[in-house]
Amino acid sequence: MLELEHAGDGRVIVVGRLDAAEARKAQEFLDGIDNPRELDCARLEYISSAGLGILLRTQKRLMAKGGRLRLVNVSNHIRDVFRYSGFDKIFDIVGVADSGQ
Repeated sequence: MLELEHAGDGRVIVVGRLDAAEARKAQEFLDGIDNPRELDCARLEYISSAGLGILLRTQKRLMAKGGRLRLVNVSNHIRDVFRYSGFDKIFDIVGVADSGQ
């Protein structure tokens, strides 16, 4: 199950699993926010290749307008997924330990 919350100031909180079963919901949610700037991943449990694709499409949309999506509070496990896929080169990723939490 996936929950997404627009916390204001371009910050989005993601909770649960970002996978193929939740892909449409996540894409529609992110497309509905004009300028998401930060994705809080503190409670993101899992991300699949479908979830990575959603974030990549969102990043491309933002970059076309001069923006970027920053991922914060990323666990070591989720950070490994980004590193293994090469997505750590596409996103600014701040882990839980990096942010002082």
